[in-house]
Amino acid sequence: MHFEGIHRTASSAPVWTLDARVESWLDIAGSCLEHGGRLVSIWGSASGFVHAAYVFPEGMLVARCAVSGEKIPDLSKMFSCASRMQRAVSDMLGFGFDQADDRPWISHGLWPRHPLKKDFDPEGQCMSFEGDYPFVAVEGEGVHEIAVGPVHAGIIEPGHFRFQVVGEKVLRLEERLGFKHKGIEKAFEGLSFIEGARLAARISGDSTVAYSWAYAMAVESVCDVKVSERASFLRGLLLERERIANHLADLGALGNDAGFSFGLAQFSILREDMLRANRDLFGHRLLMDLVVPGGVLKDIDSAAKDRIAGECAILRKKVEDLREIYVDHTGLQDRFIATGKVAPELAAKLGLTGLAGRASRNASDLREEHPYPPYDKLEFAMATHHGGDVAARVSVRFDEVFESLRLIEQMVAKMPEGETVIEVPPCSGSGFGWVEGFRGEVLIALEIEQGLISRAHAHDPSWQNWPVLEFAVIGNIVPDFPLINKSFNLSYSGHDL
Repeated sequence: MHFEGIHRTASSAPVWTLDARVESWLDIAGSCLEHGGRLVSIWGSASGFVHAAYVFPEGMLVARCAVSGEKIPDLSKMFSCASRMQRAVSDMLGFGFDQADDRPWISHGLWPRHPLKKDFDPEGQCMSFEGDYPFVAVEGEGVHEIAVGPVHAGIIEPGHFRFQVVGEKVLRLEERLGFKHKGIEKAFEGLSFIEGARLAARISGDSTVAYSWAYAMAVESVCDVKVSERASFLRGLLLERERIANHLADLGALGNDAGFSFGLAQFSILREDMLRANRDLFGHRLLMDLVVPGGVLKDIDSAAKDRIAGECAILRKKVEDLREIYVDHTGLQDRFIATGKVAPELAAKLGLTGLAGRASRNASDLREEHPYPPYDKLEFAMATHHGGDVAARVSVRFDEVFESLRLIEQMVAKMPEGETVIEVPPCSGSGFGWVEGFRGEVLIALEIEQGLISRAHAHDPSWQNWPVLEFAVIGNIVPDFPLINKSFNLSYSGHDL
């Protein structure tokens, strides 16, 4: 495709911006679909624009359409994941979309209407919804309904799941999210870009490096700042450590959900060892507040490099041993194989992305497709699988742990000299940050006016993948839902904002 108005970010793939009219909104989406593009995110701004970001092998296209009261065409017929994004824009800004499902999504009627509008009154009247949320029910002989959540038995974020079942077989699942809404995007307004870095790091605690990096990248693209090579290598090192820690936690939890508590114990030990090393090396177990606009706040010396290299060697051997145990354990494999399957064709149709997409042969990874520093200087092999079931998602996690260890070893060996952080001057404009987190691609779209944030949109890959979970559980039994759900491990906080 050929795009006008090219805009390139400071440390990422090229981003094109395109001004559109309401009449051409569907045509642009159709052309993107025809040329193999996929929808990443839809968001609105108080200045009266709706935005849609599409990804191609060449980079990202962000289409922007002025809205003046008319209905915005529905993109969900071409990109199914668009429906909930459009509903969220309606909740936050009052924009109307011409779609059949116009139920509120993020808003539960507990705060005043449309909080991202310029004339928002925090003391205003709350949104009022008649009766309960209108879940879709299945009727028929022997069909009954099971409501799960939003408060769960374990230490887990809130989300409501409504099952329609016959016996234990799931006929339909419908989700209701938004319980973790904290007003993150509203809280960004008026912050300096330095203050915004602290908020970005807290969007989703298990992806603090990914969000911090995407935010910093967005600021740097606005201010036309390029960080040092050493800073980019340190960012990559932190991101891969975050990825490994999350995969170790998931692998243990998946074993536990299948009745194999030994796996939980062993992987918990490995993760705890890594978190303690994070604290010793970088000052924070979860690596929070280390990546900032302009670089990284913590450097490593030769002793730290030696410790990291030794840690990688030990961890690789232990994870290899545990993988053999998982593969040879017939009870685990009986629970994993063919459970929660998303066939590659369905994954492509529904826009399944990130780790879950790679497990269904819907392969995309920014570290390979659009390599940003330091990944453009490293050897990288994307982990993929074609099975699409829990077993495939477990396999991809194992592969990604080994690949992240290999990347860390490369970064430690090739770490260039240089400063770790530079000053970023106040600036104005719009920019984008785009990073491959452990779940998938994290996007930050940022508008800055004279050094202060006027609009910040954060997008988690869970937006694409939560709807796919509803398909993955169909035909499975209810007791397998926790296992299937954990195999996706989607974010509530990063989704609800």
